[in-house]
Amino acid sequence: MAGIPVTVMVNGNEVRMCEINFLCVHCKLRSKKLAPVLIKEVTRRVNCENIWQAMYTAGIAIPTPFCRPTYWHRNINSKKLIDIRYDELPKGLPLSRYIKLHKLPEEIILPGIRAMTASDVEGVKELLNTELAKHTKVHFHWSNEEVKHFLLPLKGVIYSYVIKENGKITDFFSFYSLPSSILKDNPGQHKTLNSAYSFYNASESGRIKEGLSDMLVFAEKEGFDCFNCLDLGQNTHELLSSLKFGEGTGHLHYYFYNWRIRSIENKDLGIVLV
Repeated sequence: MAGIPVTVMVNGNEVRMCEINFLCVHCKLRSKKLAPVLIKEVTRRVNCENIWQAMYTAGIAIPTPFCRPTYWHRNINSKKLIDIRYDELPKGLPLSRYIKLHKLPEEIILPGIRAMTASDVEGVKELLNTELAKHTKVHFHWSNEEVKHFLLPLKGVIYSYVIKENGKITDFFSFYSLPSSILKDNPGQHKTLNSAYSFYNASESGRIKEGLSDMLVFAEKEGFDCFNCLDLGQNTHELLSSLKFGEGTGHLHYYFYNWRIRSIENKDLGIVLV
């Protein structure tokens, strides 16, 4: 079980919290009430650092989430997804037609978009803090160190892109990698599902759709099979549908510990937890 200190803006209030993530118990040790022991110990250690609030997410609903965004999915390698039964070919639709329906553009849309570098850290921090405060009620307040650690590109982990105009970062888009092992036999003998997940996006000029479209193109070039996205912040249903995302059945429930907040709409949430 892991926890890191973060600064969270909640309805204009700056709150120092602990972000709790990755509660993992070996399958042979489950149902032995180890989770409460881990939670109690991490709470003790966080309190020793004079931090008394926390934020966490869960795939299941427990009392009481303050937001509940849904996962949306976009096919990239449709044939592989059907082979491994991640997706299902619609009845009466030939595979070739289905692949063509999900074909991505060969070229990117936004001129000047490039991979983020260390020299962009300050500009990305300013852009994220400004745009997240403008569009959402609950979001991180980023520091240079956090941007450098979490958002600088690292192949196989995080992919980040920027547009710089007149010496200023005006657009930032990113996604991270979360591969899964394929356990059941399948016709193609595939071993891994390479999934990309949309991370943080910000655009002064409101080019979120164009940027997300370019992320799909970059993800395909990096060998990803599908692209997943939460419908929070500026990721509206209309936007995702226009890019041929399909609404999934999975939800990510957001919780605060020791901090009371009314439920907020998905559009008011600007935090993406892995």
